Amino acid sequence: MSLAVAVSGGGDSLAALLALRDAACEGGHDVLALHGLFLPGTDEAATQGLAATCARLGVPLHLVDLRAEFERLVAAPFAAEYLSGRTPNPCARCNAYLKFGLLLDRALDLGATALATGHFVASGPHPDYGWALSRGADPVKDQSYFLSLVPRERLQRALFPLALRLKAEIRTELAGRSLTPPLPEESQEICFVPGDDYRAFLSDRCVELPGGGPAVLPDGTVVGSHQGLWRSTIGQRRGLGIAWREPLYVLDKDAHNNVLVVAPQAALLVDVFSAGEVNLLVDPQLWPEEVLVQTRYREAAKPARVELSGASLRVRYHEPQLRPAPGQVAALYGSGGVVLAGAVVAG
Repeated sequence: MSLAVAVSGGGDSLAALLALRDAACEGGHDVLALHGLFLPGTDEAATQGLAATCARLGVPLHLVDLRAEFERLVAAPFAAEYLSGRTPNPCARCNAYLKFGLLLDRALDLGATALATGHFVASGPHPDYGWALSRGADPVKDQSYFLSLVPRERLQRALFPLALRLKAEIRTELAGRSLTPPLPEESQEICFVPGDDYRAFLSDRCVELPGGGPAVLPDGTVVGSHQGLWRSTIGQRRGLGIAWREPLYVLDKDAHNNVLVVAPQAALLVDVFSAGEVNLLVDPQLWPEEVLVQTRYREAAKPARVELSGASLRVRYHEPQLRPAPGQVAALYGSGGVVLAGAVVAG
């Protein structure tokens, strides 16, 4: 049996590789490493560092050029979504289309039976659902939210060696074994956007960007102006440049009329929102009556009831919550941190 490990060059994926390599020495299976090339150009230092590390561990390294596919499936849609007034989540798309899509396909082509990654999530047999994806043991680094759009059959081909690990342990373990990650720094929130500045990314990428227009209250009162709807996102407060008697937040974006709608924070509270592109990880007939819904990575999941209709769902919170931004991911959780489904916020 052969197992593949996706290695980015960072410490987490290196720790995952090390765990499987150590297990291989005891269990008799083979391990190979895959490094996906996603971004324009090639980081020669990282690639050479990975090659040297894999050689030291006795693990063959395969480079997989997915740069054209990354541009088509992740980067271009990211720009298009922002320009249409939405707030996309490229990491969730990348996991679904590339890491557990094309990269997993390449691993299978090479004879591997599964692809391991350095994500801090857990998966495996479940007494009620047969199989389940669940939150990882590290509450700070849990990344199940970003995997909620990956199809179940794909995740069942995945291994997560860091499921029970804490992020703080990784660097110490690697140092103790004299292993230095080729990319020692933490990865950016959006890997292809320098400095996580999506506005600069869009400016550099697009020849023509929509210009400025009025900023208004929900009743139509003009309170200022905006420099382009693509520069803001639902719920944003800072950087609006609007002086008013109380803090204002982005409530909505009227792309058709190029109008930014702003309001006090209380106006952003909603009881209900809808989402599409539903990815079921657990049979809805087995869902609990009350689920927990997470619509941002750095937030606590909130209790709600969910109505599922085809490829869309309607979420009704028990108590009003800040409106999620269209385009973001809504992950649904059951007891024990099990991921029931993922979807894309529609409004």
